[in-house]
Amino acid sequence: MQQQLLKMLEMQDAMNTKVNAHWRDQGFAWYRAIWVECAELMDHYGWKWWKKQSPDMAQVNLELVDIWHFGLSDLLQGATNIDDLAKALDAELRKVPESVAEFRLELEDFVAGVVSTKSFNLVGFCRVLAAAEFSFEQLYLQYMGKNVLNFFRQDHGYKDGSYHKIWQGKEDNEHLVEVLSELDIKSLTFQTDVYEALQARYPAD
Repeated sequence: MQQQLLKMLEMQDAMNTKVNAHWRDQGFAWYRAIWVECAELMDHYGWKWWKKQSPDMAQVNLELVDIWHFGLSDLLQGATNIDDLAKALDAELRKVPESVAEFRLELEDFVAGVVSTKSFNLVGFCRVLAAAEFSFEQLYLQYMGKNVLNFFRQDHGYKDGSYHKIWQGKEDNEHLVEVLSELDIKSLTFQTDVYEALQARYPAD
């Protein structure tokens, strides 16, 4: 697990650097991005008692991955040694909660911790993962895929607004889910495979 965590930290640093070479010095409010994502996640899970709703767990999991991106960024911004950070994350993620509350309650507790400290709440995030029955292996797979998609977006005009988020009537996130289901994560060329599969689906200009 530690090597996978190190890989994700390195990938997140690379993504942030692609967006802004001096990202560590910008004082970005990662905690704010996290709680906004949590609000979107709650909508996908369902909370409205006045209408029939069923949790869309595929979208919930995608939002958890987005939160993880911002959480890693917050942790990286305050870290002096990436290897030590990976080791600390490994130790925390191995602590499986003996019991967790209902998903929405765990999410609200997580958000409360994030907002009150203005920082990523790793312990709370682990509890949210457990409540969603979202394993580390699933988190790693989907993180790897979403990171590649983020690079793909940047390479195709995300920053200047020329990127097309809807392809053949579906959002790029939906295409990503389909691509990941078709590829082998153990492949040595997994990241390249994902990128090329996305490229094959992306509409030509």
